[in-house]
Amino acid sequence: MSDYNCLTVVPEPQGFVAAVSGVDLRAPLSAAAQRELLQAWSRHAVLYFPGQTLEPAMLEQISTYLGPFGHDPYVKPKVGYEHVIEVRREARETAPIFGGMWHSDWSFQATPPSATLLYGDIVPPRGGDTVFADACRAFEALSPTMQNLLMPLNAVHSAAPAYGPKGLFARDDATRSMQIIVSPEADKTELHPIVRRHPLSGRASLYINHVYTLGIEGMRADESQALLEFLFRHMTRNEFVYRHRWQPHMLLLWDNRCVLHYADGGYDGHRRLMYRTTVAGERPRAARAA
Repeated sequence: MSDYNCLTVVPEPQGFVAAVSGVDLRAPLSAAAQRELLQAWSRHAVLYFPGQTLEPAMLEQISTYLGPFGHDPYVKPKVGYEHVIEVRREARETAPIFGGMWHSDWSFQATPPSATLLYGDIVPPRGGDTVFADACRAFEALSPTMQNLLMPLNAVHSAAPAYGPKGLFARDDATRSMQIIVSPEADKTELHPIVRRHPLSGRASLYINHVYTLGIEGMRADESQALLEFLFRHMTRNEFVYRHRWQPHMLLLWDNRCVLHYADGGYDGHRRLMYRTTVAGERPRAARAA
């Protein structure tokens, strides 16, 4: 017997991803449907909803089912929508793909977003996949000795590699259609536990990423780099990865607290337009050894 009455939830083989159908997201969800949405999200860090024809205001409404809006620095919002970002790439663009390296959204914030919602308005005929890695399973696959080594450690996060004056977007070419904000504010740093405890599932996950994690508190640079490189390779092993292939009018939401993701290319010469919101999170809480 299904645990869901309002939704149909079908997990992918990877387990941390599921397809959701049986609901029209254009209309407000009932209280029962909202509870089931949260239940599905607590079980599957990535949910996708095929066949949803949404406007930006509808995306904002759906976001509020998960919590208050997050703060999205360094990218100007869509005109008329304070909380919606257009993730846009025109056919003529030659600038690097936005979000094209493994990351967890805005992990450099003191309270990074819990969720990101991304809606496919214009989907190219090929390429443009979003790729995810399960940071819970990656942690659980480590030896107990490595787990215990990592649990007391904090990592240094910063937006500098992307949005600082010497970051990636400071070197952009003129074809970029998204309005990126480069700022000295991005050079600030924030400490977060390398292993965080999920507030809903209680599972421990690795909370580091290739873009925003600069080092490990209390370690020399060479020590920190060696350990982080090992963990980055480990987290993105094939057995932890899911590749999502977009269809037009599909909504995707994911949990930044326990997955990494990146935007793939492969659609040069085609336009791609997505609408994105984030949901506010909490300060990461360190996991502790049992």
